[in-house]
Amino acid sequence: MNGPRLPDAGPPDAGLLDVGLLAPVRAGTAVEALTGDRAWLQAMLDAEAALARAQARLGTLPPEAARVITRVARADRIDLRAVALAARENANPVVGLVRELTAAVHAEDPAAAPYVHRGSTSQDVLDTGAMLVARAALGAVGADLRRCAALLEATAREHRDTVMAARTMALHAVPTTFGLKAAGWRQGVLDAEARVAALLDGGLPVSLGGAAGTLAGYLQFREPEAAADGPGRHSDAEYATALAEAFALETGLAPGRLPWHSLRTPVADIAAAACAVAGALGKIAVDVLSLVRTEVGELAEPGGPGRGASSAMPHKRNPVLSAMLRSAAVQVPVLASALTLCVAAEDERAPGVWQAEWLPLRECLRLTGGAAETAVELLGGLRVHPQRMRANLDLTGGQVVSERLAARLAPLLGRAEARQAMAEASQAGDADGRPLGTVLRGHARISAVLPAEELAGLLDPGNYTGAAAGLVDRALSPPDGAAAGTG
Repeated sequence: MNGPRLPDAGPPDAGLLDVGLLAPVRAGTAVEALTGDRAWLQAMLDAEAALARAQARLGTLPPEAARVITRVARADRIDLRAVALAARENANPVVGLVRELTAAVHAEDPAAAPYVHRGSTSQDVLDTGAMLVARAALGAVGADLRRCAALLEATAREHRDTVMAARTMALHAVPTTFGLKAAGWRQGVLDAEARVAALLDGGLPVSLGGAAGTLAGYLQFREPEAAADGPGRHSDAEYATALAEAFALETGLAPGRLPWHSLRTPVADIAAAACAVAGALGKIAVDVLSLVRTEVGELAEPGGPGRGASSAMPHKRNPVLSAMLRSAAVQVPVLASALTLCVAAEDERAPGVWQAEWLPLRECLRLTGGAAETAVELLGGLRVHPQRMRANLDLTGGQVVSERLAARLAPLLGRAEARQAMAEASQAGDADGRPLGTVLRGHARISAVLPAEELAGLLDPGNYTGAAAGLVDRALSPPDGAAAGTG
């Protein structure tokens, strides 16, 4: 019987590995390792270890136990697949992780084992781990965005006065400069980087709420802190605050004002930042894809052996970097919408909604991280063809400056007559393929008020780029009080 051929058996669980086969934008990039299953496992282990150290800081857990837990909390000592399979029994991976970690700690020091996950809950560990993963991934994204901004600054400076056709509604509009286009790309990148930086500066909190956001379990296990009415005793509220601050100190995250088991703003904020990054890079991608078309030819992606090769057409070198950036820009908003929907989470902990966040969150981080790294490669080798830009300006036979001519003729002929005359001249040029200048020189009313020498200057697209050069200078100048060269 014929049917699909099953994959050959490989190493145990080889078919379960996600190696990026269907996600080329992040395959092989730094963010892939930062967001993989093993990285996520290590982040949750780091959360467990940090929690033990935080409790030890407050005297509610023996310091030696915290040291043992920290020493043992390594992903290479935990059976990742066993934790994944156990997650089916509890709808989250933390229960199995705690069991594996407790066993590993017990093997090293039985006295320390009871202090693993002391007073905690699964959501505290997984959400804190998620913030640690997000911090690592967003750190890489931010660094790559800064590299992109620097590359675009150099491009904008180099092509400050490189004239090209601006396009509106897919057609030639008026002249602009490639420098202004690059400066616009850079501004989008800087805006996205600012959103990432804001998250990294206090926007990623630890999760510390216990079973239902009251921290009751943590309070229950704080008896060793001091004698019941001794001078070192915290009130419940004071202890909750102190524990959150100690946990934040140990993880490098923010303490947060309240437990956020069902207050999912931190995850939604990451989604929003991911959308900003994907959108900024997607804008660059769609512009490049338009300008590398064979019949346009104003830009070209960086080449290399095999880069962009077609499986069928030997002559083709496809714009694969821009295609990958665009793929991320299309996917991230869809994934982010799922994370935004999860903000409407019922009760103190919402079943299914929390679990629904994990994969979209990871994919948002993977796609934005992969896109940012890919954008560095694209912008670092982007080839600009000024001669083709200038040649394309001539495709409409001078009509690209019709706005300027109409404005110049308005005080000479009257606004309505000037506009009518220019419309007629443009239509005449279209009808018989004559350049606009030729038509205008043969137009009795226009030639009577506009000398040929002035007309020639008005027809030069390079003389009608408006404030483009000054706008580039302004965009690239450091903000007030900033050192030169910073974005």
